[in-house]
Amino acid sequence: MAATSWEDSVKSLKGVILDMCGVLYDAGEDGGTPIPGSVEAVKRLKASDLQVRFCTNETQATREVFVAKLQRMGFDICVSEVFSPAPAAVAVLKERGLRPHLLVYDGVVPEFDSVEKANPNCVVIGDAAEKFSYQNLNDAFRVLIGLEKPVLFSLGRGKYYKEDEGLNLDVGVYMKALEYACDVEAEMVVFLYISMPVM
Repeated sequence: MAATSWEDSVKSLKGVILDMCGVLYDAGEDGGTPIPGSVEAVKRLKASDLQVRFCTNETQATREVFVAKLQRMGFDICVSEVFSPAPAAVAVLKERGLRPHLLVYDGVVPEFDSVEKANPNCVVIGDAAEKFSYQNLNDAFRVLIGLEKPVLFSLGRGKYYKEDEGLNLDVGVYMKALEYACDVEAEMVVFLYISMPVM
């Protein structure tokens, strides 16, 4: 069988999945700025026959808020085209009949409005930023340790990330603390993809 050329492979493409932060825009003050050429590249892709979708591991805001920010930057994007960890976690919770105790950033809580949260039988942890207090971690610990079969979902596994003021601890550090304390292995709800800046 002859090797398929790059050009032939491109012709058989049906769609494109684009990462967002660091690929379409750079984070920073006022929500960030588009990477030069990225707005135009998305327009060209959408004008083609390709299906275009966007992925992010962002867990500090709802897709609506995230999309509104990108629209202000000039991107042609809508909520239904964006895939992120929180809605994926909601689908898993509903499928398995689970009621989460949430340890997430306030801005992403509305993504979980459609699931029952009373009498939780699992914990969902995301990048909760300043919500990662001793009390909040201890509350999540108590939910898990009180379950016969503890279930922990994590919306990420990063060690740290960079913001304008410097490096910040990420969700993976706190996830590992709960794993260790409760002798449980977290189930990851993240998107794994290879991304390259658009030109």
